[in-house]
Amino acid sequence: MSEPVEVRFTRIHADAQAPSRGSDLAAGWDLRTVEQTTVHKGGSVRVHTGLIVAIPAGFEGQVRARSSLAEKGLILPNAPGTIDADYRGELQVLLTWIGEGDSFTIPAGERIAQLVINRVPEVEFVEVSEDELGQTDRGGGGFGSTGRF
Repeated sequence: MSEPVEVRFTRIHADAQAPSRGSDLAAGWDLRTVEQTTVHKGGSVRVHTGLIVAIPAGFEGQVRARSSLAEKGLILPNAPGTIDADYRGELQVLLTWIGEGDSFTIPAGERIAQLVINRVPEVEFVEVSEDELGQTDRGGGGFGSTGRF
């Protein structure tokens, strides 16, 4: 097993709760809202966590949906959302309601998303000619080109 990655955080709201894991083997850390929020049908709302994190250089945070909320119709429209190592603003989760009914109310303290920390590889883009890129079976097929439809 590798050494743990230390992610420092600060609470900027009195009701903010530290990220927590649902089990020892959970990949993500649950994020909770600090206030009751209503999301209207087809609309999106930024939900506040009251937390600021300092993700170490060489890592990123991915904000992902909680399956229990997604099953009800509360989704993250930009999932996964990326938190860069140099971001120091409040963690907010953009949620959209597509479920039954006109709205969905999220109670204060509800687990609204998961934060997964991943290593970011060192990458260098090198410009080459199209011939130097090489060919694949798929080639330049666009969106859906490998599907059955």
